[in-house]
Amino acid sequence: MQEKRSNSNRSKETCSALIAAARSLFVEKGYAATGTPEVVDQAGVTRGALYHHFRDKQALFQAVAETEAAKIAREIEAHSAYATSPVEALMHGANAYFEAMRKPGRVRLLLLEGPAVLGSDEMRRIDIQTGGQELRQGIKDALGETASTVKIDIYADLVSAMFDRAALACDAGADIKAYENAITSLLTILVQRKSEPLL
Repeated sequence: MQEKRSNSNRSKETCSALIAAARSLFVEKGYAATGTPEVVDQAGVTRGALYHHFRDKQALFQAVAETEAAKIAREIEAHSAYATSPVEALMHGANAYFEAMRKPGRVRLLLLEGPAVLGSDEMRRIDIQTGGQELRQGIKDALGETASTVKIDIYADLVSAMFDRAALACDAGADIKAYENAITSLLTILVQRKSEPLL
C-alpha cells in the first residue's frame, strides 16, 4: 500500500515538474519555439515520463493553461468570498482578475498563445470550467433568479471578453486603475438595467 502511495506521489511530482518547466519555457520563448527536449531537460525527467503524462506538446500546453486558469479562479473566489452583495462580489472578482493577470506570463499564455494553440472553443471550455463558472454565478446573483440561462451566458461571454481585452491593454502599458474604474461603471450599469430586455 505504501508503495502505491509512493508511486502516485512520484507521478504527481513528475507531472507538476513538467507543467512548471513547460510554463516557464512557453512564457520565455513561446509555444512554437519551445521543444519537448528542453521541457524534459528543465523538468529533470525522462522523455518517456513526458509522454507517459502527455500525448504531445499541445496536450502539455493545455495542462499548463488549465493549471493557470484554475489558479486565477481560486484567487478570484478568495477575493469575492466576503462580499456583502452580488454587485460587490462582481466588483471584487473583477479587481481580483486584473490582479491575477498581472502575474508575468499569464496574458501571453491564456490570451495570446492559448487561442492560437488550442483554439477559441477549447479556451472557452477551460474558462467555463474554472473562473467562468464563478463569473456566471456572480451575474446570476446580480441579475436575480428570474434571469434566463441564455441571458446569463450571453452576459458572461460579453463581460469575460471585456475583462480579457482590458487585461491585454493593461499588459501593453495602459492605465490599470482607469480600466478597473471603467469596468466597475459598466458592471454597475449592467446590473442596474437588469430588468430591461437583453436584445
